[in-house]
Amino acid sequence: MPPESSSRFAGIVWISNQPYLLLSLTSLFWAGNLVLGRYVSGHVLPVTMACVRWVGAFLLLLPLAWPHLRRDWPVLRAHGPLMLALAFTGFAANTVLAYWGLKYTQALNALLIQSAGPLCVALWTLILFGVRLKWAQGLGIAASMTGVLVIILRGDLTALAGVQVNKGDAMLFAALLVFGIYSALMLRRPVTHPLSLIAFTTGCGALMTIPLNIRELASSTPMVLDRLTLITLAYMVIFPSALAYLCFNRGIALIGPNRAAPFFHLMPVFGSVMAIVFLGEKPEWFHLAGYALVLAGVFVASRR
Repeated sequence: MPPESSSRFAGIVWISNQPYLLLSLTSLFWAGNLVLGRYVSGHVLPVTMACVRWVGAFLLLLPLAWPHLRRDWPVLRAHGPLMLALAFTGFAANTVLAYWGLKYTQALNALLIQSAGPLCVALWTLILFGVRLKWAQGLGIAASMTGVLVIILRGDLTALAGVQVNKGDAMLFAALLVFGIYSALMLRRPVTHPLSLIAFTTGCGALMTIPLNIRELASSTPMVLDRLTLITLAYMVIFPSALAYLCFNRGIALIGPNRAAPFFHLMPVFGSVMAIVFLGEKPEWFHLAGYALVLAGVFVASRR
């Protein structure tokens, strides 16, 4: 093996064993998905967005995953019900509900709802498997959630009273609850190559969205394939789908769902940084205060 290839392979192995880095990248990619999904919510049909996202991710991953899929197929087939449950909760239902919700709500509401992610994961790990939060995890989640509120509400916690709840918020919270099931079920995932697992679940998730997509296309105005649409779909296929789920699944495998869940709180942090960098918003004191609380909470909650 050439030295460059050996060095590159060693780098990939090192990254694949860094759960905090992997979960931070996951939150970064998902924050971009949330911001972009809200931005194009009136331009790209929600179910079509979910369907193209998973069909594209499956086709992107399949050439890499094919040798591992062939080897792991008996194991995947033996765990068929669990694999279908992972595909439904982590890919089909969760994304369809989220994109539907973004059509009817504001980005502020969406970010606030995302802060409940660790609690949803903790709820389902308790219900399904009796795994309780440690006191440090609860303390860390509370601290990071406070930091999220400080950032989103711009340091004015009284602004929380002015947030209006609508059907889009209900859909986004339902999506979060469903994804909490996926995160908890990952504790029982079969022992396979990571590419086998994600290729199988993305493929099944894509198939589950196709009937809804056909119905949506038949009853809605045809989507225009312009530059914005193509850039949006390309980003969603590559970053929050293929790469983010590989990182998230590996992070859970390394530290478990309850320790991984607090990294959800990095999404509003990354979202606000994107607004500062790309939209020219001015950094304020509450950004720094919120970042400090979130990072401290994630550090406390994700430790052993």
